Amino acid sequence: MSKSSYDPKGLIYESYRIDGIQIGECRSIFLDWAISLPEGVEVRAALTALVALYADETPDHPMSAVLRQGLEAAPSGGRRGGRAGRLAH
Repeated sequence: MSKSSYDPKGLIYESYRIDGIQIGECRSIFLDWAISLPEGVEVRAALTALVALYADETPDHPMSAVLRQGLEAAPSGGRRGGRAGRLAH
């Protein structure tokens, strides 16, 4: 996978160059990055590559935290509420 395929707009790259960037701004950039990924690019593989490329070198940067959070397993879905949920208990 080439660098341009996992950061097609260079958003993650540029976020590491913004002085004083905050976690909220990093989350917004991350969302834009996620929707900009080309079809067929596996998100987890792209995140793993970006963590190795940027986050490992600058672990205290807010974007590093956002990238690592993106790699964490998402909580399992499942039904929360509704009639069937109430009847099960």
